[in-house]
Amino acid sequence: MTLAALEFDKHLPASLTAPGLSERAFLELCEQFPDCTLEYTADGEVIVMPPTDPETSKRVLEAGAQLRNWACSDGRGWAVGSDGGFFLPGGARRSPDAAWFASDRWAAARQPGTRFPSFAPEFVIEVRSPGQRARPLREKMDEYMENGVELGWLIDPMERTVAIYRQGQPPEILLNPPTVAGEGSVAGFVLDMTDVLG
Repeated sequence: MTLAALEFDKHLPASLTAPGLSERAFLELCEQFPDCTLEYTADGEVIVMPPTDPETSKRVLEAGAQLRNWACSDGRGWAVGSDGGFFLPGGARRSPDAAWFASDRWAAARQPGTRFPSFAPEFVIEVRSPGQRARPLREKMDEYMENGVELGWLIDPMERTVAIYRQGQPPEILLNPPTVAGEGSVAGFVLDMTDVLG
């Protein structure tokens, strides 16, 4: 019996435990929920998230579009959206709302028969939606840092804050910033927050 047959989708967001899930088994599970986003933690928990609201989608798209435009002009790497997944070194499969990574890392990481690159991107953006609790998102950001992400921004439109995560440091909280500037691998990228927090 499939999860869809149990009307699992009526109880989203939800999670289930499936330790040791292979990439193939994870992708087969994703096919049962084509309108949802699935992630997989290092502890073997599958997280099934329903589509978000239009305002959050607009904010995510705006942040991703600005990152993409900068990446195209910079020319050193790729910007990807929330439908792009990463197989992190710790075993989790995550899909940040937006991410950037150097082009040569993807070329080196591609493996025939696999979909997810086996590395953490250098930079990630997550945008909190009204239905998301803050604590799991903060834990997700910590996980990114533990797996090699250099810089991460957790944008919370409800609190009107941006938490900046850096390797080996506590998060820096910005309240209602007009812009947020990248650093390190994404130095030169500046996110205009007008339509992201607005």
